[in-house]
Amino acid sequence: MKKALAVTIFAALMMISSAAVAQTTASGTLTVSATVNGSIQLVFNSDAAGVALTGGGTNAATLAFGNVSAFGTVAAGVTRTATASNFTVSSAVDVQVSKTNSTSANYTLKAQLGTADATNTWSVGGVAVTSAAQATVTATGTYASNVNFPVAITVPFTTTGGTTISNTINYVATAN
Repeated sequence: MKKALAVTIFAALMMISSAAVAQTTASGTLTVSATVNGSIQLVFNSDAAGVALTGGGTNAATLAFGNVSAFGTVAAGVTRTATASNFTVSSAVDVQVSKTNSTSANYTLKAQLGTADATNTWSVGGVAVTSAAQATVTATGTYASNVNFPVAITVPFTTTGGTTISNTINYVATAN
């Protein structure tokens, strides 16, 4: 009887100790998926022949012509021409469009003024740009290279000295 009691106590202790050591577990499976989309990126870079851009290497740069006039000196990187009734200032600006995960051979670049300018005439890469609609600057842009699209403003001689000219040009590159 003593032996039976000892075996029973031993068995009970074994169950208690194994119950104390046993851990509760759970498991699960996570399925992961992703779809790769092609993408393009546009950045403005300073051209060696033009005015240095503030924020070059990004998609939000600033081109500051500084003080401009029909006669006299102009800032480094500014080109000026004059006619009988107006003058044009321009600067080389490089646009670089890069692609990833895309079979697109080239891109279309369009530009549009942010706000209407009833006084001055604007152009990008020799193409007139207004706020009315996007203008196609190129239909077959080359990826991953700096392409010079000069920005020009034509100012009438009737513009009062001290007048500030300011606008934005919105560029849109679309993969072809």
